[in-house]
Amino acid sequence: MPPPSPQQIADRVREGMLANDRATKALGMEVLEVGPGRAVLRMTVRDDMLNGHDICHGGLIATLADSSFAYACNSYDELTVASGFAIDLLAPGRPGDVLTATCVEVSRSGRTGLYDAEVRNQRGERVAMFRGRSYTAKGRPAVPAAR
Repeated sequence: MPPPSPQQIADRVREGMLANDRATKALGMEVLEVGPGRAVLRMTVRDDMLNGHDICHGGLIATLADSSFAYACNSYDELTVASGFAIDLLAPGRPGDVLTATCVEVSRSGRTGLYDAEVRNQRGERVAMFRGRSYTAKGRPAVPAAR
C-alpha cells in the first residue's frame, strides 16, 4: 500500500482535530477546506457575538483566523502550536455576516512557521488580516493514529 498523499494526511488531520475542537464548534465555525499548509473556515456572526457597539467582537474575528491558522499549520500531522500572532481589524463584522478566514503558509522551516490569514465577509470585503507564528513539536503527531 502506498504512503498517504499530503492531501490525505491533511484530510485525516482535519477530521481528527475537528472531533475534539470544542472552541471551533461552539462558535459555529465550519471547516471548509484543509490542504497542506492551508485552511479555510467560515463563521456566521450571531447576536451573542456582538459587543456594545452592535458589531462582532474583535476577539471572535481573531478566533476565526486563529482556528484557520491551527488547521493550516497542523495539516502535515506534526503537533504544532501558536507561538504568537498579530491581527489588524480592517472593517466591522455585522450581525448575520458570514466571515471566511483563508490561511496560507508563508514559510515553514525546522520547528517554526509563518502563516497569513485573511478574513472576508460574504460581500468579499476584507475584515481582518492575521499573521501567525507557529512552533512544531517534531516527532509528535497532530492527531492520534487511525486504528
